[in-house]
Amino acid sequence: MNVKACVDHYIKEVRPHKQSEMKFYAERPTLTEAMEVAARSVLLNGKRHPHQCRISHATLDEAGRKLLSEEARVEAARNFGELYSVVSAAIAPIRGIGPLAIYDISHRIGAYRRLEPEKIYLHAGARTGAKVFGFSGGWIDKADLPAEFEPLSAAEIEDCLCIYKDHLLRPGVGAAGCGGGASVSKCVPKRATGGC
Repeated sequence: MNVKACVDHYIKEVRPHKQSEMKFYAERPTLTEAMEVAARSVLLNGKRHPHQCRISHATLDEAGRKLLSEEARVEAARNFGELYSVVSAAIAPIRGIGPLAIYDISHRIGAYRRLEPEKIYLHAGARTGAKVFGFSGGWIDKADLPAEFEPLSAAEIEDCLCIYKDHLLRPGVGAAGCGGGASVSKCVPKRATGGC
């Protein structure tokens, strides 16, 4: 397993897309709009984020209403952890909303609020990728991961663990896997970036 190859590939190929995606949320004119767009999982192109394609519009609309009723608490959050707790308390009880949606919606609102995750939240694919390093549970500290992850923020590490999970678990998947082969682009699966 060549973690550095995966990290380098992430920086070159994925980071620019993720930065423009988060900039879209950061530049909403009001917190209310940022919360609505985040909850509905709307992308710059007006489509829904692929992570939330299987969640009904009605469920995401309900999440938006619940979040808006907590706008004062969202605005009062002093760090990402507090924001995540507020979002989770508001929308976790909604049938169809799971840990990935809670994290993604929190992260989008956090972009508007300029609140970045301080730790790596583990859910879905990120949890699978973290197992390679012996971690399970809900989160891990960046300092507990190999030094090759240093160039990435906590949010980028979460994304990297998810995107490259199969290659971290089974080096050599695809032509080169993340094993440092000539074609590191095979390291990442084709991702739906256009939304649904």
